[in-house]
Amino acid sequence: MAIAVQRNDSPRRSQQQQQLQRRWEPFTELEQFNEQFERLIDSVWSPTGGGAGAPWIPLGDIEETDDAWTVDLELPSVDRKDINVELRDNELVVTGEIKEKEHKGVVRRRTRRTGEFEYRVALPGRADEEKIEANLHDGVLTVRVPKSDRSRARRIEVKAA
Repeated sequence: MAIAVQRNDSPRRSQQQQQLQRRWEPFTELEQFNEQFERLIDSVWSPTGGGAGAPWIPLGDIEETDDAWTVDLELPSVDRKDINVELRDNELVVTGEIKEKEHKGVVRRRTRRTGEFEYRVALPGRADEEKIEANLHDGVLTVRVPKSDRSRARRIEVKAA
């Protein structure tokens, strides 16, 4: 007596087996969720902009001394040729682009900013336009804007009447 064995290779059963064989990787899913959430936060609430192809704003500090304003901007991996510094009236404008590095492997996570940036600051006084200096060192752009003689604070002696 022969027993016939019937194979059931239905497409539905095959898909179920493939799903069971695939390994669940919760950390990969968590990382993907985190990246999507960061993009959402950046596009909606980020003070640095950059949504929908718009230039983003680099982080920086502004310091004022008696004779100058100094602006330090974080521009990691930027080439000095890709930075433009201008003084328009009393507004300092720094624009440029951080170009994306060419990757040879698969990028698993990407959080560094690339693309065009723009930083603007209105200076509260007149600048000495001929003496402005801009230096890029270790990923920090330092722009020193000397004050004109008319903008410098002067101490006025108070006399007794």
